[in-house]
Amino acid sequence: MEDSRPPREGGDRAQYGVCAFLALLGTAVIVDALGIAHTASGTDPVGPRAVPLILGALLLLLAVLYAVDVARGGRGEPEAGEDVDLSSGSDWRTVTLLIAVFLANALLIERLGWVISGGLLFWGTAFALGNRHYIRNLLIAATLSLTTFYAFAIGLGVNLPAGVLQGIL
Repeated sequence: MEDSRPPREGGDRAQYGVCAFLALLGTAVIVDALGIAHTASGTDPVGPRAVPLILGALLLLLAVLYAVDVARGGRGEPEAGEDVDLSSGSDWRTVTLLIAVFLANALLIERLGWVISGGLLFWGTAFALGNRHYIRNLLIAATLSLTTFYAFAIGLGVNLPAGVLQGIL
């Protein structure tokens, strides 16, 4: 369905909220990056500040460019995907289940460890999104959580919490 309303002069005011959010986020990233100690070495002459400073600057640039576009009358196009029913409402049951799964992971990760809480996260997400192959999903969740645990530990040198499996993993 074509929207026949002409764009308002000065753009959509709600979009300026997005511009402000991007600008605040960019500022926060830059301020936080400036608090990082500058430690350059022979293998890393740039140091850890460079990437967050660049990302913060790009967020600020994006906010300005987006504000200019909105001021010139630019606006986003409505979703036109063939698999999206725009007349139906939000599926609040799914959203609530996903929020519960993420909160459970955040609360249990230190106590149970990543392998168990991550497995619950992966299994719960599949369940919330409608997959009802419980045993298969449990096996996939266990494989994913173990794989990510060891990928972080061995590949990146980042130790995720082992929780109750400390000494076993």
